[in-house]
Amino acid sequence: MNFDDKLNKILDRHQILQDKMSEAHNLSSEQYIELSKEYSSLEDVVIIIKKYKKIVQDLKDTESILQDESIEQEMKLMAEEELSQAKRSLPEIERQLKIALLPKDEADSKNAILEVRAGTGGEEAALFAAKLFSMYQKYATDKGWRFEILSLSETGIGGYKEASALISGGNVFAKLKFESGVHRVQRVPETESSGRVHTSAATVAILPEAEEVDIEIAEKDLRIDVYRASGAGGQHVNTTDSAVRITHIPTNIVVQCQDEKSQHKNKAKAMKVLRSRIYDHERMQKEAERSQDRKSQVGSGDRSERIRTYNFPQGRVTDHRINLTLYKIEEIVEEGNLDELIEALISEDEARKLAAVSDGKM
Repeated sequence: MNFDDKLNKILDRHQILQDKMSEAHNLSSEQYIELSKEYSSLEDVVIIIKKYKKIVQDLKDTESILQDESIEQEMKLMAEEELSQAKRSLPEIERQLKIALLPKDEADSKNAILEVRAGTGGEEAALFAAKLFSMYQKYATDKGWRFEILSLSETGIGGYKEASALISGGNVFAKLKFESGVHRVQRVPETESSGRVHTSAATVAILPEAEEVDIEIAEKDLRIDVYRASGAGGQHVNTTDSAVRITHIPTNIVVQCQDEKSQHKNKAKAMKVLRSRIYDHERMQKEAERSQDRKSQVGSGDRSERIRTYNFPQGRVTDHRINLTLYKIEEIVEEGNLDELIEALISEDEARKLAAVSDGKM
């Protein structure tokens, strides 16, 4: 199948889906949802294909005019200008088209579960974890996404040992997936009296939210323990066994939730996180098998990889994967303005994938 045939096949499929959806009365709600999902996934690439085809057709039409000896000189001058403009536009639309046709990560369109954990650095690491969690919450709010806190394990002075949230909206995982890894902070801690700069860290994990249709979990593979919840400094201690810990025996993945007073609600939240962790585990295994060279990607998905440093004395944020340093630490951390970092990471990932396609590695 040549390139034009591939483009026409996408256009034909898009039209077929549109025709089927226009007869919604013949479809079940499940069928309509499936069709609309596929239709939406093709929408962006169809727009680019149509632009590309128009430019290619304009080039052909203009060249025909220039070859026609009966055309007046003034018309030829106009045609030459149009030809020059079309030739200038073609490389960029071709680049956009190649990116749009790259193999898609099936998880890109999903919501995401954010998990932040304090790492090395004691109380300062926990305070930094809370700051990161707040940063992502502000970013989500700015994007119009829903940010639902799933669990918080507080230290008592404003820090978080760990925290998780479900972020819902359009293409959330696609935007946030490169945030997974170790985030390091260099600053004078609020708890430090001598004014020395300390280095501490927190780990961020971004998991695609898994629906029940994505991952099936057998009851026999689960061990569920219930216990009494406890809070920082002995606060918020429940008098009933409402906290839930679920262990997935085949993978040894453990999830616990104690935020809700209801055992049933805690179990539901824990299952949501467990399902997503198992889905992510399987997804990463498949990706590792498909791509031998994990270093060719912007983020390997390795949670132990140090990806970013936030240096408060110097006012800078450095992403080590793409060697990008921005002197906008307040804007990024306090306001949650992550767009410049995230867009740079996405662009770098697209560039690497395009290079891999050119080298025949994908």
